[in-house]
Amino acid sequence: MLNEMMAYFGDDEKRISHAIEVTKYAEEILNGENGDKDVVITASILHDIGIPESERKYGSSAGHYQEIEGPPIARDIMKKYDLNQAFIDEVCEIIGSHHSPSRIDTINFKIVYDADCLVNFGDRLKQKDNTDKLINKVFLTKTGKDIAGKVANQ
Repeated sequence: MLNEMMAYFGDDEKRISHAIEVTKYAEEILNGENGDKDVVITASILHDIGIPESERKYGSSAGHYQEIEGPPIARDIMKKYDLNQAFIDEVCEIIGSHHSPSRIDTINFKIVYDADCLVNFGDRLKQKDNTDKLINKVFLTKTGKDIAGKVANQ
């Protein structure tokens, strides 16, 4: 799946690096949470796959557009493999909501969401102003909050 994502993004190193960082954090969060590793890793790798199409169609990579455009692209990629429909549907549901934490209340979603937030909020966590408040407001898993606290104290 990693190769599929890299091929799709082409020479967009920023997007590729982001997906890899999110996946690494997702693996770390999985160590403390009881998620489905295959679902979480696949969703982490593909979570931003809708960005190029969002930029092409709407001139924006805003989260709302990613949530619209990402699932069909991810579905097409996953259909190349011998994956069951429930797996594909769950990964697409996560991708289709990865900027909208109030939509899904599964541990797999929460892990991907927290991993993405760790990458997206990395520098803000180190600013020290209201760090605890930010961590408690943004992160959904205990492990995600713990890792965010460690990042903030580096």
